[in-house]
Formats: sequence, C-alpha cells, structure tokens
Amino acid sequence: MSIANSPDDKSSEDARPFPGERADDHASERLSIGDALRQARIAAGLTVDDISHATRVRVAIVRAIEQNDFAPCGGDVYARGHLRTLARAVDLDPAPLLAQYARDHGKVPAPTPAAPLFEAERIRPDRRGPNWTAAMVAAIVVVIGFVGFTAIKGGDGGSAAKSPVAKGPETSAGKPSAPATKPGKPAAPKPEPSDSAIAAAPRDKVTVRVSATSGRSWISAKDHNGHVLFDGLLGQGDSQTFQDKDKIDLVLGDAGAIDLYVNGKKIQDDFQPGQVERLTYTKGDPVTG
Repeated sequence: MSIANSPDDKSSEDARPFPGERADDHASERLSIGDALRQARIAAGLTVDDISHATRVRVAIVRAIEQNDFAPCGGDVYARGHLRTLARAVDLDPAPLLAQYARDHGKVPAPTPAAPLFEAERIRPDRRGPNWTAAMVAAIVVVIGFVGFTAIKGGDGGSAAKSPVAKGPETSAGKPSAPATKPGKPAAPKPEPSDSAIAAAPRDKVTVRVSATSGRSWISAKDHNGHVLFDGLLGQGDSQTFQDKDKIDLVLGDAGAIDLYVNGKKIQDDFQPGQVERLTYTKGDPVTG
C-alpha cells in the first residue's frame, strides 16, 4: 500500500532549504539592509563609533544606513561603496546586500521611445557645402559700401579744406595783438605774501602755512588738543595750511626746505638744510617778522 504525500507534507518539503543552502540565508534576505548590518555589528560587539573609526565612514552616515536611509550617502555610487565597506567591517558578504539594494533602489533606465528618434532623423537637415553665391553677394555689398564711404569722406574733406580758418584776435588797426610776454624772457616770479596778508588772517585764531620751496620735507602738525592735523611728506612746490583757536605744534623734518608763514607773516629764521625743528605758534605770533 503506497502512501501519497499530503499537501502539508509537500509545503513543508518546499520550505526546506536546497542542498548547500543555509536556513539563515533566507532569514537574512528577509531582513532589511540596515537591520542586517546592525545585527551583525551588535553580534560582533562593535559600536557605531567603532565602525566609523575602522571604516572612516562618518557616524551620521553609519546610523542613517542602519535605518535604511541612504540619502546622506550622496548618490547610488557612494551608497554602494558604503554598503561594501560596512559589510566587510562586520564580516558580512556584501554581495547579497548590494543585490538587495539594487532591487530596492536600483533605477533601470527607461527605454527610449522610437518615435522621437525617428522624428529627429527625419527632420535632421542634410549637410551641405558652403553657399558660395551668398558669400560673393556679401563681399560685393561690402566693397560697394566701402567705395561709397570713401567718396563721402573725400567730399567732406574737400569742403572742410575750403572752410575759413579762425584767426586770432586783432587790434583796432587790423594788426594782431602782441603776445603778453616776450619769448626768451622768464615769467615774473609770484610775489610772496606781504605784511598786508596779516589782515586776512583771523585774529582770534592761529594760522600756519607751510610751503616746501627748496625741496621736499616730512611735516607733522597738531592742534592744541594734540590731534594730528597732518603727518606726511610734503613734495617740492606743495603747501599746507593749518588753523586752530589756540596753538599749532609743528615738526619739520627738513626745515631748510620750508618757507613758514604764521598769521600771514613769513618767519625769517635761518633754518639749515636737513635740520629738524620742533615749533609751536599761538595767536600772538610772530611778534617780529
């Protein structure tokens, strides 16, 4: 008497693993990628910091992958690389995890529809040789424009040549006026400030004018509060004027190159070239010029 296998026996037989296949392989496939990595890490007695230190994968990325969040990886290529590195760190075979990632997150490129390619081929223009006719027409237009421009410019030049030239001012007798200065004679030097300039200087303030006439000199000027009014190099021919209600403190780096006017009157001190002078002037200075 033969006994047939019952349906229950058949289902139990199908549930058994194939030869050479372990039952824990099916269990690991049922786990998510993050759960598999986390369980393997815990079984190895490692912390997230240990894994991060061993693999140089940041702690935040390790935690995210164990929670099945692959966004911090920065893309599929980096996610696969991190999976391979973390799996080897906890003695897991990375191939099943990579295959599971491909099934869950892989993006198969959609087939390109045939209609757009056909339309593109149909409307693609044929390659043609250079249009020499259009090039010749353009060259002729350029030549004609150049000839016309030259002719117009020549006509304007002729008319300009015939235009009257402006003459200089003439005297009432019709003769040109004599030049203000005769050639070869040097211009008269500028007059130095005279004693009449004292009236122009305010009497309730002290006014100091420094002029570098014989060369350049470093100048420093301060008011009665010690505030710097000027501190720098005065080039030859340059001047600076300082004014304060009480006094002006001066330092002349090269006093021999300086002409000094205080309250509108020139100081006649015999300063030597290269001599450094420290001077102070008030409203009543100078007593004598």
